[in-house]
Amino acid sequence: MKILVGVKRVVDYAVKIRVKPDRSGVFTEGVQHSMNPFDEIALEEAVKLKEKKLATEVVAFSLGGPKSAEVLRTALAKGADKAIHVQVSDDEAGKLESFHVAKTLQKIVEQEKFDAVFLGKQAIDDDSSQTAPILAGLLDWPQALYASKVEEGGSGHMKVTREIDVGLDTIKVKVPFVLSADLRLNEPRYATLPNIMKAKKKPLKNIPIKDLGVDITPQTETVEVTEPPVRKAGGFVEDVSALVAKLKEKGFVKA
Repeated sequence: MKILVGVKRVVDYAVKIRVKPDRSGVFTEGVQHSMNPFDEIALEEAVKLKEKKLATEVVAFSLGGPKSAEVLRTALAKGADKAIHVQVSDDEAGKLESFHVAKTLQKIVEQEKFDAVFLGKQAIDDDSSQTAPILAGLLDWPQALYASKVEEGGSGHMKVTREIDVGLDTIKVKVPFVLSADLRLNEPRYATLPNIMKAKKKPLKNIPIKDLGVDITPQTETVEVTEPPVRKAGGFVEDVSALVAKLKEKGFVKA
């Protein structure tokens, strides 16, 4: 099984996001970026499947500006065998949508003949959670979304456990398929110094977006980006009676 893993360069999860004064977006210049955490989980699962001899090759993919090569090198250091960077300008990268990413992935899958695509369930910058299901639709492949466990299913299938509101949902999907990784699927490994050095020698293929014939014209327009409302400070009460009285005073409890 040949697995393609999508990895996205995003503002690091530990960075405090600041909205631009004109409310057109958030500041991304001069702040720490890293691999999207859910994509790290998807990558780790693909590498684990290769270690179990259930996969033959793991290839990392990123659609983005020049600095997306950084997360691809990180993916190579964490166990990916090869990397593919579909290149766009920084300005174009800021306007990419889930549909554009899915269309680009479709082209790569069809050209390189992959058997599975692993993605994070969402990116922490736009929180769309749309790329995996759109790609499954474009390829006409089965999908296993929000995966928390992946096992061999036998006879050309994989067994995937999904976390849902009422508990766990276990499904069998036929290969080829699309998977999106949830938070509890695994604990991603750290890139060791020897592997970081080895990653520099692994192949990284650059493909300009125009060579794939994918139209990345924006389909939506961001009208305004604003800070979330500031939470009001809480208060303390002496006992339960005082709490009930305060709730009645605020109208949360009927007298």
